[in-house]
Amino acid sequence: MESQEADTRNVIDRYKGLPHDEIVADLDRRRHPFHVAIENWQHDFNIGSVVRTANAFLAREVHIIGNRRWNRRGAMVTDRYQHIRHHPTVEEFVAWAHAERLAVIGIDNLPGSVPLETYALPKASVLVFGQESVGLTDAVREAADATLAIAQYGSTRSINAGAAAAIAMHAWVRQHADIQAGHTSGT
Repeated sequence: MESQEADTRNVIDRYKGLPHDEIVADLDRRRHPFHVAIENWQHDFNIGSVVRTANAFLAREVHIIGNRRWNRRGAMVTDRYQHIRHHPTVEEFVAWAHAERLAVIGIDNLPGSVPLETYALPKASVLVFGQESVGLTDAVREAADATLAIAQYGSTRSINAGAAAAIAMHAWVRQHADIQAGHTSGT
């Protein structure tokens, strides 16, 4: 085992020097009951950022809908600590979510979307994000229990999918997580 001083991995102090499998086992004992999914039909470059944020907020799993391959660079190796599941189609993903009794919550600024800021997110849910330029597909929109929009005030039509995912995960954390534990977990 490496000494704490020699451990160069980007992990919080309490994990320095621990083997990978022990870190994942500890994370698994504490993971939150929300999941995150992102559609990947055109090799969206935001997936790595979504995975990194899901790790930071301790999501149960990240789901990639569509193409299996994705650019891992933005994950900054956090994909080694985060469970990632692939679903080739929206229909397979939705069937899985329903079998797990998870609410499917789309995040997109579509007409008729409900403000994320005022919505009571279900504790057991999966937050679904579309691709950067096209947003959620019609199949996800139709399957979603709700579609939520993030308030925006500027001239752009939408914000980056990785940023939207971070905002939505933080909204879930504010409603359901032990906030104090999130400020002391690094020690």
